[in-house]
Parts: sequence; C-alpha cells; structure tokens
Amino acid sequence: MAATQLLLLVAGIIAIGVIAQLLSSRLQVPSIIFYIAAGLALGEPGLEILTAETFGSGLQTIVGIAVAIIVFEGAFHLKIERIKEAPQAAVRLVTIGALIALAGTAAAVKYAFGVPWNLALTIGALLVATGPTVVTPILDVVPVRDRVAAALETEGIVNDVTAAILAIVFFKTVNPEAVTEGFLNAFFRRLGTGLLVGVIVAALLYYLIRYVDLSPDSAPRNARLLVLAGALVAYAVANWQATEAGVAAVAVAGFLLGNADIPYEADIEDFKGDITLLVLSFVFIALAALLEIDVLLDLGLPGLAVVAVVALVLRPILVFISTMGGRFTREERVFMSFVGPRGIIPASVATLFAVELRIAADELGNPVLAEQASILLGVVFLTILLTAVFEGGLARYIAEKLDVIPMRVIIVGGGQVGRALATRLEDRGENVVIIEQDEQIVEQARNAGFSVKAGNGTDTDVLRSAGAENAKTVVAATGDDDANLLVAQLASSKFDVDKIIARANNPDNVEAFEDLGVRTISSAMATAWAIDNQIERPAIAHWMTDVGRTGDVQEVEVKNPDVFGKPVKEVGPMLPEACLIALVSGGDHKEAEVPTADYVLQEGDMVTLLGRKESVRDGMQLVTKQ
Repeated sequence: MAATQLLLLVAGIIAIGVIAQLLSSRLQVPSIIFYIAAGLALGEPGLEILTAETFGSGLQTIVGIAVAIIVFEGAFHLKIERIKEAPQAAVRLVTIGALIALAGTAAAVKYAFGVPWNLALTIGALLVATGPTVVTPILDVVPVRDRVAAALETEGIVNDVTAAILAIVFFKTVNPEAVTEGFLNAFFRRLGTGLLVGVIVAALLYYLIRYVDLSPDSAPRNARLLVLAGALVAYAVANWQATEAGVAAVAVAGFLLGNADIPYEADIEDFKGDITLLVLSFVFIALAALLEIDVLLDLGLPGLAVVAVVALVLRPILVFISTMGGRFTREERVFMSFVGPRGIIPASVATLFAVELRIAADELGNPVLAEQASILLGVVFLTILLTAVFEGGLARYIAEKLDVIPMRVIIVGGGQVGRALATRLEDRGENVVIIEQDEQIVEQARNAGFSVKAGNGTDTDVLRSAGAENAKTVVAATGDDDANLLVAQLASSKFDVDKIIARANNPDNVEAFEDLGVRTISSAMATAWAIDNQIERPAIAHWMTDVGRTGDVQEVEVKNPDVFGKPVKEVGPMLPEACLIALVSGGDHKEAEVPTADYVLQEGDMVTLLGRKESVRDGMQLVTKQ
C-alpha cells in the first residue's frame, strides 16, 4: 500500500475511533461495540479497505505497542486504597475465580467443538481476561459502590496479565512450529521476568521524575513523555527476554508508579488516558477488520453455547464463590455476575495466534491447523462481541432494576462523629465516602472498613474525586467550624448537592451558619437532645441507638403507583408486619404530621416508616417501587 494511502487509512481509523467514543458517551454503552462494528465493515469482503496485508509483518509490533500503553494506563489508575475497598473479593476473583473461568471455559470449548485440550485451554486462558478497557466504561455509566468497582477493576487489571501469559504458554503446545518447554517453567519465567523488569523501570521513572530537574518550564510535558517511553521500554525489554512477559512488566510498572508519590500525576493521567483512547480505538478496529464474519457464523449453536456458559453459568459461579463472607449484598453479587465483558487482551492475542496457526497450516499443508485458527479467533471474538453488546448495553438497566446505584453520601471529617455517622448510614445501605486528611485517622477508618478519600475536604478537586458530583448528601463533620462552613458552601455552589448539613462545634455559630442557608447541627444541642431522650424517652432512645438494634426509622418518597390515591388504612396492611406509617408530609401538609387512617397518600408524599429493621427495609422497597 502506498505511503499516502496508508496515512489516509490510519487517519480515517483514528477519526472513526473518536466518533465511536463520542457515540459511546452519548448512548452510554461501551465504545468497543462501535470499534468492532467499524472494523467488520472495513474488512468486509468486496470492500476490504483493511486487510492482513495492510500492515504486513508490522501488525504484531503495532498491537504490542498498543497493548503496552493500554495495560500500563489501566494499572496506573489502580490504587492500593481502591483495592482495600474489597481485598478478599479481589484476591479471590484473580485466583479462584480465574481458575474456575479457565477450567470451565476450556471444558465448554472442548465439548462444543471437539478440539484438543491444549487448544481449548488456550481459548479458556484468553477468556479469563475481563479487562479494564471494557469494565471501566461500564463503571463510568453505572456508579456502583466503591467495593463493587474496586473488585471488578482489580480483576480486570490482574487477569489481563495472567490471561496473556497463560495463553502464550498453552499456545506453544498448539503451534507445531513453537519451541515447547515445561508449563510451570514457562509461566513463572515470563511472570518473573515481567515483575523484575517492571520494578526496575518503575524505580528508574520514579527517580527521574522525583529527583532530576526536568526543566521547570516544561517539566509536566517531560514527565508525561518519560512515563510513555518507560512503558514502551518495559514492554519491549521484557518481551525480548520472554514472549508476552511485556504485559506483566507494564502492569507492574504502571501499578507501582501510580501508587508512588510522584509530581505531575494528574497531568500524566490525563495524557495517558487520551493516548490510550487513540491506540485502543485503532487496534480494536484494525483487529476486527481482520476477522471474517463467516468465521463467526460458522460457529453456529456451539459457539453461542460456549458464550452462554461463559457469561451465564461460569461468571455467576465464580463471582458468588469469590464474594462469600464479604460485605456485598445479594443484588451487588448478581450485578457483578452480569458484568464480565472481554476486552483488548483476548482480541489482540487471539488475532496473533490465528495468524501464526494459519501460517503454520500453509507451510505444513495441515488444514486442521487452519480450522483450529478459525475456531480460536471466532470463539474469542464472538464472546467479546456478545458480552460487550449485552452486558455493556444492559448494564445500566440491570443495575437500576437491582437497585445497586446508591446516591453517594460524603462525610468530611473521619473522626469519632464522622465514623459513627458513617456506620449508621452504611447500615441502612447508603454508599458512604469519608474525606479525611489526617493520615492516622485515614488508616483507622480504612481498617474499620470504610471507604476513605485522603485529602482536604475544603479542596474542590478532593470533593470531586470523592464523588461530590453524584452525591445526594454532604455532611461537614470536622472539628473546625470554618472548614465546615467552607465545605458546605462548596458543595452548594460547585456541585449543587441536594442536602448539605454542617456540624457547628461552637453553638454561637449556629445562627450565622443558618443565615447563610446551611442546615446546621450544634454539637452541644445534639448532646442535649440525646440526654433528654434518655431521660424522657428511654425506651425509644435505647431502641434507636443500641448496638445491634432491631428498630429503624426511615423517611422515603412515595413512588409506587399501587399506593397512589389509597388511604393509610389500606396501605398499612400492604406493608410488612411490624412496619408502621408514623408521619406524612406533602401536598397541603408541608409539615410532617401523624396521619389519620383516612389520609390519602399521593405521589411525591414523604412518609416516615417506623418498625423492625428488616420490616422497614422491605416497606421502603414497597413504597418507592416504580
């Protein structure tokens, strides 16, 4: 292909990738769907704008560079504090879960197509990888609790590495022209090489960025370029020592550097994110163009059966086993079972494997190898396509049905007040994030199982990173009234949060806070109310505050059409046993009042439910169901 034509093609692919990204953001579905569709169109027989000969022998190098950048960027964003949100589940997903996916997928492929075990295990290894390139866009659309996102993101990053290494080891037994070696030796040699190279590159980059003068006028730009170059060097050196060790090297380097205290981190993240989007779109479109649609169609029912086993049988099994004994709700576990799309690693590696097998088939005159290449490529891409389309396209709908998108509550101040409030809110199912700048308190809160953002809550960027844009409530609970007032004002002016509450440590400040429109709780008055309740209403005070209490009181909005227009005396029997409507406000009754039996509930009324803890939870679901 002439240089000018190749330039036009590359520019066109990048432009299509950008358009696909815009459509993805607009329609809130993973961009991979548009990448694959565009690639299939460009490689369509009769059109064949993009073929295997377009890039010639340079395809493997192009794909390698893209994978290096993508994996490094994903690992760079994976923070240790994020993993701590669900450490047990994350570890199980990348160990027990990965083994279940590997063995189960291999068995499904083996018995669906009757292929040898080594090829089935190669496909099984590739389909272990869920990958951040498809999981992250889903989590951008579905803002689930941090523990859910942390488990899924960690699984995607780590399984990308193990899948690539396992696949290359198994593939060496499939390709008759490959040099074989012991399985364990091959696996650990690649993993060890990747770890060593990744650590060395991360250490060098850290030293250069942290301690070497990068020219003050252009230091951020030079830091970005150094990191990009470092990722490529790590990949190339590790691959030079052991094939596919480069994936492990860039993952390790990215993870270590992303969790180190380096300057210009925000600049590096933005730069890497933009570069990743470009190379991701380019490679996905290019790889999809090499896939013949007939390869997918020829799989027929066996191919669909394999995808069904992977997505509907193995995925739920491994998720439920991996999340046993954790803090995940049943609905969250069901949602995680639904989210397991495959991404760039299986697509890129499967394409390269298929090319190698077809070359070997031609050289050896062995049509069986060509057939195996088609099965390998077809099963992997069919799984990628169907999981991306259905899981990506339906993720938001499924999450809303399962009610796993809680509005976030941000508590600024992780002291005793903040942690006590967080405990009560999380017990009611709220998605709570604590912001705290004292390192000792941060560690205490994390050890207690809370989601904590380390930083100054009066900083707009810190509030934003904690999820203030998606928060329904912000509570300023520090011991500094000036800080609490500033937090309240920022939450209102910058993020338009519905409910903002500030703690006033000095009772004299309450009136000043409320004059500025800030709902305020005085520490002195709160203590007085608590003491008064213990004196005058000891039974209800103990019932509401004792550890392990059985009672609860919740205020919710009436949204269920089955409740509209019904009097309290008819709605009462619809509620669970030991759940009562204590107060109602709405309509002509702006202030809360105890309703009569004939009070008619209307859409938008606020009702206060009182009763046993589980009964109130069930009552809330009945009243708010749409």
